Amino acid sequence: MILKVTIKYSQIGDERTMNKNYQFYIAGRARNKERILKICNIFEELNILHYCFLKNEASHEKAGLNLNDADLAETFESMKLDDPRIRLLFEADLEGEKHSDNFLLVLPAGKSAHIEAGIAYGLGKKCYAIGEHDVTDSLYLIFDKIFKDENELRAFLINNKMK
Repeated sequence: MILKVTIKYSQIGDERTMNKNYQFYIAGRARNKERILKICNIFEELNILHYCFLKNEASHEKAGLNLNDADLAETFESMKLDDPRIRLLFEADLEGEKHSDNFLLVLPAGKSAHIEAGIAYGLGKKCYAIGEHDVTDSLYLIFDKIFKDENELRAFLINNKMK
């Protein structure tokens, strides 16, 4: 038996994440958690409102997942696609992406994060990436800029008055 659950974003957000417009949506792979959180810290230091799946405690809590769990990536990847908790996280992240002006992909990233980049590009967002890409791919031309490291990203954010 397959259980189908529809969850509206208003059921999963909290006052920190609902109905906000973010300057950036930060995407990446959960296995790259340490680097993603380091990048989130740059945005926080510069007072740039951003959405990151690793910072959305409300939706993870409602999904019964702990963002501080060292095995979060393995736990998430072991879940079935029809698990209602996956739908809950998907809807929260999609709302965050829709309500962001810019998109930042933290490389290396998995398939899902690359799909998110395509969604952002399709929504007309400015798209950026940070890190080294494995191979040259013409689709990486969706990125307005690929930053080599955190220092280059920080300088860009400051110079473009995104703080």
